[in-house]
Amino acid sequence: MTDRYRSIVDVHVVLWRNGLVLLGERANTTFGNGCLNLPSGHLEEGESVVDGAVREAKEEVGITIAPADLRFAHVMHHHSESGGGRIGFFFEALRWEGEPVNMEPEKCAGLVWVDPKKLPPNTIPYQEAGVVNCHQGQAFALDGWD
Repeated sequence: MTDRYRSIVDVHVVLWRNGLVLLGERANTTFGNGCLNLPSGHLEEGESVVDGAVREAKEEVGITIAPADLRFAHVMHHHSESGGGRIGFFFEALRWEGEPVNMEPEKCAGLVWVDPKKLPPNTIPYQEAGVVNCHQGQAFALDGWD
């Protein structure tokens, strides 16, 4: 009997304001220091993807999102250069309570609102593809599977 395929599940929260998307600059982490990414993280045991997105938004940028105010926007099956696979769920927040602030200064150097059509070159490619796909209304993509 072979082992079943297992994958990391990521949740990403896409916050739009005046046509711009919110990104944070990673710092002091094990991956992507100096790069920009969405409020996001790994799903925790026993947690739905919606609950994970709500939790990550609160932990990383201090906003409260009601589950009903998240709209599924995109799912991506990503394959990294190191050979690992992950499935990323991207949710757009239709509304939220609070003003986004950097809640994790030990892991984030700051927040920026950027044009999704001109994402900075230091945006993590996996998340860049997710933002572009959300902006274009594309529901599914493969990334890194050649």
